Amino acid sequence: MFEEIIRAEIRAPSLSRGMKKRAYWLDSWGREMRHFIIAMASAGYAGFFPWGPGTLGTLVGVLVYFLYSPLPPLIYLFTTSAFFFMACWIAGKAERILGEKDSPNIVIDEVTGYLVAMAWLPPSPACLAAGFLFFRVLDIIKPPPAGWINTQMTGGLAVVLDDAVAGMYTNLLLRLIGYYFPNFFFLQGG
Repeated sequence: MFEEIIRAEIRAPSLSRGMKKRAYWLDSWGREMRHFIIAMASAGYAGFFPWGPGTLGTLVGVLVYFLYSPLPPLIYLFTTSAFFFMACWIAGKAERILGEKDSPNIVIDEVTGYLVAMAWLPPSPACLAAGFLFFRVLDIIKPPPAGWINTQMTGGLAVVLDDAVAGMYTNLLLRLIGYYFPNFFFLQGG
């Protein structure tokens, strides 16, 4: 789909011959960058899966969390923060390339949201599964202010921020469950 947009830009009749040559030269680098942005925004093209791309994107988030989980808390915070800002930039660029606001193909926000949801929680199977389930439900229903962010804001920040809010709610919910039922998710209570 985005290849057709690129070709249409190069064949635009308003461009002079010199501009078309320059546009073609720039496009050879630009095409690679657009492919990279789409690959990142769709979490390795998982976002192009026809059924439940957000759910598949969250599963990619589970895999990324396995890489992050052994990190010390401060490094986890800085790495997840950097990932959040990178995801905002990539999601904004991907929206322009795909020509669609918060396209379902953009699932880097689900990866970010899951990293927020699981921050400083143990990677036990029960906790991972509960985090996955609660995050998906909260991401779909979008409790305030996630719903407002999703409808009123635009750009890459809006795409990622509503999922980060759902991730914060998920993290809080898992911590409350872990506090009141310490053996349920293999979390330490208190």
